[in-house]
Amino acid sequence: MRGDLHDPALLGVSVTISEVRISPDLKNATVFSLPFGKASVTEVLKGLNRSAPYLRSQVGQALNLRYAPALNFVADRSFDEAEHIDELLRSEKVARDLKHDDEEE
Repeated sequence: MRGDLHDPALLGVSVTISEVRISPDLKNATVFSLPFGKASVTEVLKGLNRSAPYLRSQVGQALNLRYAPALNFVADRSFDEAEHIDELLRSEKVARDLKHDDEEE
């Protein structure tokens, strides 16, 4: 939003960072992210990974760390998985099973 990243794949794109997992040795961080809107997930992730060294330095400065972890951006699939679970829970088979369980009680 501030325009600090000049990668063409990231121009005008808002990105959600849902989770960051840091390795036990604190040297690597996996950043789960997803772009808003109709932006290509693959292209945005490529742009973020190209910008990772700059972002790493910014994280190190902001958190006053001696060593900042290397950042690896990956697609966050948790929203897709949550939607799939919701679909399963709304399916007729599950509704029928739940209705059957309610009748037994």
